[in-house]
Amino acid sequence: MTATSTYRLTLPGAMLRRGFWLYIWRVEVQGESEPWLYVGRTGDNSSPNASAPYTRMGQHLGSLENQNALRRHLVGKGLTLEECTFHLISHGPIHPEVERPANLEERKSRHAELMDLHRPLRDEVGAYERDLAVALDAAGYRVLNTVKWKPVGDPARWQEVLRAFTEHFPKLERPV
Repeated sequence: MTATSTYRLTLPGAMLRRGFWLYIWRVEVQGESEPWLYVGRTGDNSSPNASAPYTRMGQHLGSLENQNALRRHLVGKGLTLEECTFHLISHGPIHPEVERPANLEERKSRHAELMDLHRPLRDEVGAYERDLAVALDAAGYRVLNTVKWKPVGDPARWQEVLRAFTEHFPKLERPV
């Protein structure tokens, strides 16, 4: 029989805002001195949607194979989720989500137009996702995922992103 416990999760309401966010999962594992990190972003590849970090939180730990990359990486390391403590550090929204028509039929008929608006934002934030994963790895952190992305972002905005995450990952200031 499993022991019953009480837990508390605090969620800032701003993490419910849809848009283009960057996030890092910091996963502490019982018995390991260094955490694992997973770098991600919101902003779909196949639709003009950009969800909130809160939404991605549940998907990453859920059972749907095309949404649970964090779970798959941890299981691939031989870990079980129950032996981990999860911290989600998110930054954004860097851009708001492309405005979605309320009517489903209009969304379908305007899909190509909405994707044309969505794609440049997604590509920019994807570049920061890649650069953040590379920077964390270069600074000596254990990064679970490799982000493959070709587009580049804005250098000034990248510096803002880097500063935002350095508060939580101080080795970013002085890579090894």
